[in-house]
Amino acid sequence: MTSVWFSYPLHEIRSQRTSDALKTVIDLFNQRLQISIREGKANLNGLVSVLSTLIELDPFNVTDTAEFGFSWIAEVLNSGYTESERDLMASTIMELLGKYFYPAVRKGSRHLQPAWIPPLLGFLSLSEKFYPMGSPPYPGVVALRILSSSPRCSELGATILPILTSILLPTHPLQSRGLALEIFCRFMFDWIPLQTENVLDQDLDKLLRAVGDPFHFPSDPPPRAGRPAFATNYHPMRAIVVLIEFASSDLWRNYLHHSNFASCEETVSTEEGKRTALRWMLVVATDSWPKSLHTPAKITAVTRRLEELQCLNTAEVVIMWAWTAGVIDPADRDAWRSIERDTLRFCQTNGTGCPMALKRHITDASMEGMHTAYLAQHYEGVPCRVGSVRQLAPALGPSPFPSDGHLTDLRVSQVCQLRRLYHLFGYDPTTWREAVTAGEGEQTTGVLSGRPVAPVSFIDLVCDYP
Repeated sequence: MTSVWFSYPLHEIRSQRTSDALKTVIDLFNQRLQISIREGKANLNGLVSVLSTLIELDPFNVTDTAEFGFSWIAEVLNSGYTESERDLMASTIMELLGKYFYPAVRKGSRHLQPAWIPPLLGFLSLSEKFYPMGSPPYPGVVALRILSSSPRCSELGATILPILTSILLPTHPLQSRGLALEIFCRFMFDWIPLQTENVLDQDLDKLLRAVGDPFHFPSDPPPRAGRPAFATNYHPMRAIVVLIEFASSDLWRNYLHHSNFASCEETVSTEEGKRTALRWMLVVATDSWPKSLHTPAKITAVTRRLEELQCLNTAEVVIMWAWTAGVIDPADRDAWRSIERDTLRFCQTNGTGCPMALKRHITDASMEGMHTAYLAQHYEGVPCRVGSVRQLAPALGPSPFPSDGHLTDLRVSQVCQLRRLYHLFGYDPTTWREAVTAGEGEQTTGVLSGRPVAPVSFIDLVCDYP
């Protein structure tokens, strides 16, 4: 039966010379293959033989789309073949898709369409039942690699949760925890407001237990003969930013554990570790999740939950984030009263080094470019108050580097933040020169030190904060 259905198209694919003729033949073959799978008219060995031949012929590169491949997987998943037969056929198709998405010689990026994600997840779900206990199966790794670069899709939460939970475990046969964590970072922001009609509470708990400590993941395995090496783009601090955002969500907050932040606590115990975390918070807020900790209510919820988990270093990073110029609208008096109350309470409860850390963060120049990019996006088309007047945040334009004018606006904002911080801890702006020269005992008593960043008269002129 297989030879009747496919011998002509395969012969033509091998012999045609023009791309138009090839596309016509491949289209005809696609129609016959889908009908054959749907109606169960071909035996398993014949279908697998045909699909294996296609791996060498590489038809998707001829048509410049992988649409047919995902259509075949959808047909296979919905067919009347047994589960093991469906897994074998879909795995062969996934190898074909791997050749398209990850060719030996890169010819430009290949993008996954949102409509292709359900068949991909269906394949991963089916494969969970058939992974051998030997070396990691190549088709499953291909599917994960494709999914890790896919567009975000919040409505598939109920489908991907159990798959991701399983693959995150270090005992999973794929041994692809790094890839699974990368997928976690890509999809999870859209799931913070996840509707849970089809998701059980225990599934949320299982997921975060499987995520565990995001700093614990195996390095990329070495490439094997005939199989591409898939280097992950995963960074554990991005996952930490996701978990911090979870702490602001009523849905997710109570499922977080101290173990989720164990390595992070050690990392952010240093100044450089805190700067790394804050850089990633800026990256995520600029590129992935503009609503990242942008309200006092969120910051309060996160800080309190991290304190409950005894993750005080991470909580201090969140307090520092709140004092990053422009994160909280400087013209919102009520918002800043809330931030100031939280800051004062945290510093008084958890140690006196916090004010000094905040001062160093506010005056840190190492993230100026990233910070300016964040402000330009965060306040796009909305009045952003930097001094005594309202003005639109400047667009960065084609250059990736901020102009002198952008940096000036940022520095004025930082001056105003510093003024607010000094005032919060008991210093009147008119007495700064005396307050900042208190002597060697400052760091143990919590008194801020250093020279003022601008003359008092200039600050009084440009800063009209409450």
